Formats: sequence, structure tokens, C-alpha cells
Amino acid sequence: MAELKINGIPVSVPDGTTILEAARAADISIPTLCHHPKLSPYGGCRLCIVEIKGTPRPVTSCTTPVAAGMEVTTSTPYIEKLRRTILELLLSDHPNDCMICEKAGDCTLQELAYFYGIRENRFEGERRTYTKKDGNPFINRDMEKCILCGKCVRICDEVQGVGAIDIAYRGFTAKVCPPFEKDLNCEFCGQCVSVCPTGALTGRMWGQRGRQKDIREVDTTCQYCGCGCSLTLHVKNNVVIRVSSHENTLNEGWLCPKGRFGYSFINSPERLKTPLIKEKGKFREASWDEAIDLIVSKLKKSDRNTARTP
Repeated sequence: MAELKINGIPVSVPDGTTILEAARAADISIPTLCHHPKLSPYGGCRLCIVEIKGTPRPVTSCTTPVAAGMEVTTSTPYIEKLRRTILELLLSDHPNDCMICEKAGDCTLQELAYFYGIRENRFEGERRTYTKKDGNPFINRDMEKCILCGKCVRICDEVQGVGAIDIAYRGFTAKVCPPFEKDLNCEFCGQCVSVCPTGALTGRMWGQRGRQKDIREVDTTCQYCGCGCSLTLHVKNNVVIRVSSHENTLNEGWLCPKGRFGYSFINSPERLKTPLIKEKGKFREASWDEAIDLIVSKLKKSDRNTARTP
């Protein structure tokens, strides 16, 4: 275990823990855009910078391991000025269309801009512009809103093991794209959408279906296979318009293509609404109590027959 102080608070964490992890374990907030607890440290957004006593310059807390006797300060006027400048630089090349963006109200970049009170931008210059082209039916990619946090690339590689996208080119022209800038062509699990902190990646199926304030969340279990993955249904006017999953669940927030995008049957008028019991080759509607009683009796009969088998 390593003993250190963060903002004067004694903290004890296992060796190898990063400063960011140690701070969060002590309920000390440090802003980030590129960090995810299930992915390798990246240090790309630079917002998690902190000061370490005896170190001449700030360091990224998500990539710096703790050390015994370390004294860390997570917020000073100098650090906050640097963070604000970083946000201003990100926003200088970001579309200002929060009014119609699908992620409004659920965008980490928007939350940080609100927290730091950024109303105007003092950095003006060339903006990246990309033609929106994607023939797939599941994921919208708006690369003008991409902040190059790399979370989508890392989750596709480290969690899914697919590597369908990567960061291409360099400097100002760097962008996340599939090989040879073709349309996205993968298994469409949507993990990249789930970790994107901005509106760069969104689900095509839930476009313009409702804002955060209009949505009610209902936790349930995926109905497809027997893994029992936990789903969160986003419901508006009693209609499911989106599916996600929380990190603190059996499936750790990860979903397959069916679990994330295969929910249109829920709202189908042809969906069964009552149990059916087959009698003399034909189905008839039954109550839930009748159906469950029938299942119980069949299972008991099967169990007795199994017990008699030598």
C-alpha cells in the first residue's frame, strides 16, 4: 500500500494505482474527458492535470502512479486556468449546436463548459469540416464534434477486440475513422457510442426521439440470450426510444448489437401481449396465473418422470 496526501487528505491505496484512481477513491473530483475505468490510461485530454510537490510542472493524474509520501494538489488557480484554456481550445473547433445535438444534457464537454462558465471563445481560426457519410443503419458519426479522446478506439480494440476504427492522419487533420475512410462496417455493438463524451457518435435509431428531460429510465433484463445482461430502457410517452446499460451491472455496461439496437419489437403492434396455451393443436389466450400454473405442473411431472428413470 502507498500512503500519500491529496489536497491534504491522507489516502492509502495499493501500489500501481494512478493519482486519478486514488483521488476518486477518496471522493475527490478531477475532471476528465478521455478516461474510462475499464480502458488503458490515455492522457489525451490533459484536463486531469494535477500538481505534485517537488515536481516542476503539472502531470496527468490518469497516467501517473502514486508513490509513498507523495503530496498532490488537484485544484489551484494555475491548474484551473490551464483546464479552462484546454476547454476553450477544444470548443474553438467544436460546432456550437447544442440546441439540436442528441447529447445535449448528457454531454461531458457541455457539462465542463457550463462548470467553467465558458460563454465566448477567444480562439478563432480554421475549423475542421467533414462530410457526413455513413451507410450503416445503427450509428451516426459526426466527426466535427469529435475531440479525439480515443475512448471509442480503445474500447473497440481492448474490450471488443475488433479494431474497426483508429485515429488516422496527424496534427490538425487527425480524425477517427475506419480503414481507408470507408463507411463503418463492423458488428455494430455500439460500445463506441456508449463511451463517447460528446455528440460525435450517436445511435441513428434514437435520433430526434426525445431529450433527456422527457425520458424515463427503466431497468430490465435483456430478452435475447441466457446471459442475463442488464438493460436500461429510455422511455418517452410509454415508448422505448433507446437502450443503454449501467457500468455497475452483470455485463459492466457492455451490450451486443441485439441488446443495444434490437428493441423495435417492443413497440410492434404484432407483439404478443398475453400468454398462449396450446390445446388440440391450437393456441388460446390465457392469464399469467393459468400459464404459470401450467408450467409448474409440467415441470413437476417431468421431475417425477426423471426420478423414476433407472
